[in-house]
Amino acid sequence: MVTKILRNMDRNYLLFLLSTAFIGIAQSVDGATLTNYLKENLGMMILQRSALEFPRELPGLLVVVVIGMLSSLGDVKTSVIANILAALGMFSLGIIPPEYSLAVMSIFIYNMGTHIYMPMSNSIGMSFATAGDLGQKLGRMNAVNTLALVVSSVVLWGLFKFIHISYTTAFTIGAVAFLLAAVCLMGIKSTQQVKKNNRFVFRKEYGLYYWLCVLYGARKQIFITFGPWVLVDVFRQQVTTMTMLFFIISVTGIFLKPWIGRMIDHLGEKFILSSEAVAFFFVCLGYAFAEDLFSPQLAILVICTCYVLDQSMNSVSMARATYMKKLAIVPEDVSPSLSLGTSIDHLVTMFLPILGGWVWYNGGAHGYKYVFIGGAVIALLNLVSTRFIQLNKENLSLPTVSKSV
Repeated sequence: MVTKILRNMDRNYLLFLLSTAFIGIAQSVDGATLTNYLKENLGMMILQRSALEFPRELPGLLVVVVIGMLSSLGDVKTSVIANILAALGMFSLGIIPPEYSLAVMSIFIYNMGTHIYMPMSNSIGMSFATAGDLGQKLGRMNAVNTLALVVSSVVLWGLFKFIHISYTTAFTIGAVAFLLAAVCLMGIKSTQQVKKNNRFVFRKEYGLYYWLCVLYGARKQIFITFGPWVLVDVFRQQVTTMTMLFFIISVTGIFLKPWIGRMIDHLGEKFILSSEAVAFFFVCLGYAFAEDLFSPQLAILVICTCYVLDQSMNSVSMARATYMKKLAIVPEDVSPSLSLGTSIDHLVTMFLPILGGWVWYNGGAHGYKYVFIGGAVIALLNLVSTRFIQLNKENLSLPTVSKSV
């Protein structure tokens, strides 16, 4: 049955899904090894690790400029370059001397590649869709990525535990996976070309999309930085707990992401993004008040549940991409607008941790609660903002972007 499905699948789409799987393998190397590598090989302390966030997130801010400079190449060729950059950065991490400046340079190159690919992946994924199955195509893409991430994470765990591979070997595996993803993308044959006149797109008609990206940047940084820190710092959870939660989130994502994609197609972006805002509101309240409302054991369970829900809801970002696709006045606006959205949300993620950390530190033992109360306010702002989403029939029947890849 699987062979029949693969035989009937469009060759370009199959190559794209295969590249997505290889990228999932590389991402598992990042998630499984980078933090320990920075601590063990480079001996980083908390101030050095915190300072690393700025150069690590800087590529996300610059991505709109870089993608604009590469716009004449098209989405697929730009994605090939992105994965080659990611491969170079990850491989260099495994071979450089243990020096902070070299690590910063390698991580910058690696993250430049991954951040360039972020908007390109959504743009290419939607290029294989019709107006009625945008979400389904992105959901399938993300599910393949997550499945590869889960399987490769288990394999990496076994390699570290029983074979005791080095970080150099692990990063080499990740770099090879990125290169294989680039090879798959190079195999995608473009169809009819759409001329791209604009390297950069900023239209007042897309103002709501830009604002949703601002709110997403704030919401994203809360679950990246402060969500896991509550578990580790406040509730004293060990690495085994965090690993298990990561596994649960990844396995859940295999089924959740395609489901969210289908719901986007059936119920629309407005409903999905509004529902995420409501769910995130209650997740933030759970983070903030679980310690006060429940026994210590039950509070930990509630926080772990909030963490899983928090991380899983990141899949809803697909709805922002499909909203932009349907909102676009002309198809060639999609890629530069998605890249601008990435830069906008990273502008927030670069500076919000400083504010959140200051609130947490000055709030004393319960300072983290104020951070999540602030997160609940962001969720309410997001809910109000999503109610302004309007898509008319003309938006819904826009041609696909496959002509521009």
